[in-house]
Amino acid sequence: MKKSKILMIIAGGLLAFLSCSETSETGKEAVTSNDEYYVAAYIWPSCHDDPLGREKLWPEGTGEWEVIKKGNPRYDGHYQPRQPLWGYELDNDPEVIERWIDVAVDHGVNVFIYDWYWYEEGPYLESALNDGFLKAKNNHKMQFYIMWANHDVKHNYWNYHRYGDDDSILWDAKVDWENYKIIVDRVINQYFKQPNYFKINGEPLFSVFSIDKLMESFGGSAEETRKALDYFREEVKKAGFPGLHIQWNQGGGSIMSEERANKFRKDVEVMGFNSVGMYNMGGMAEDYLVYGANSIKIREQMNDIVDVPVFPCVSVGWDDTPRFPAKGIKNTVHQHNTPTSFAALLSKAKEYADRHPEQPKLITINAWNEWVEGSYLLPDMLHGFEYLEAVKDVFIEKKYDRYR
Repeated sequence: MKKSKILMIIAGGLLAFLSCSETSETGKEAVTSNDEYYVAAYIWPSCHDDPLGREKLWPEGTGEWEVIKKGNPRYDGHYQPRQPLWGYELDNDPEVIERWIDVAVDHGVNVFIYDWYWYEEGPYLESALNDGFLKAKNNHKMQFYIMWANHDVKHNYWNYHRYGDDDSILWDAKVDWENYKIIVDRVINQYFKQPNYFKINGEPLFSVFSIDKLMESFGGSAEETRKALDYFREEVKKAGFPGLHIQWNQGGGSIMSEERANKFRKDVEVMGFNSVGMYNMGGMAEDYLVYGANSIKIREQMNDIVDVPVFPCVSVGWDDTPRFPAKGIKNTVHQHNTPTSFAALLSKAKEYADRHPEQPKLITINAWNEWVEGSYLLPDMLHGFEYLEAVKDVFIEKKYDRYR
């Protein structure tokens, strides 16, 4: 059934929203948990000693922390390097993840989405999930699912300091059928069978980051890619699940032309995707409010185009200058990029979820720990817990609901 068209929101509306007072005394017992919404934060699992990562990218043995520490200010007021409140923690340490889970759940985040990689015919950065999250004693409190981050990696993308201007391909994310079958078997048995793996109507959710790369793996044909996805679905059913929920992850995105929109609609339908999500909210701009307003327009357009659920995403910000010495102010989100602005956009995503009772109330956040891209909920030395408190205000305290 086609979903109803939702009212467009512009930056001026967000500014007006931010001017409202947020708190009130209700006299009711305080709500201390979020059990109505699935608030899912992406985890970029790069900050640990991965053998392939040490060999090809980060020789110091602390993963991408060695790049994050090299961040430097490019303009007045530029917050670099980012300073984590709890220090340079390793994301495959179960004791670290236990603290993450506790603070996440306390503030309304109840799902982690792990970026998951397959390069050189094997898993990459998997220790964060296998040795960190799955060995955390309290992981029963947190659901999780994986996003197959099947994108190519250039030599200098994740460590320019090592490779300089060498932008040739380090890892091609294309897979053959043999590797694809290994991937299918691995994620079913290693992850889907975990009791806290996130499911929709009993079906494990599996998100795919690069649809273009997925199609390239199967000859560039939507029809052949459908066969590969149908194989995956059948293997999931053999494992005892009612089916598989496969999500098209749009990455960031922009407003589509009519031609692109028609292709998007057709590809989603032909390949049989069950929903559409995003990794970043699209329409990046220097002003966070413009960025947010652009992302809402993109989301609404996608909602009008396809007949499957479109799940909202809210980004904390954007600043990947530690990776790229040539980038400057125009490549970052630096105006109105505050916890209050973030809370306002979260509240709009929550309203969108409330207006779509036909689909799960799943809202994604970019990200939990994208330190190198300037988009993280974890506490730092500048904002402390303010971004986490923003999530709590919207989904647990529901401070913004009275202003609808």
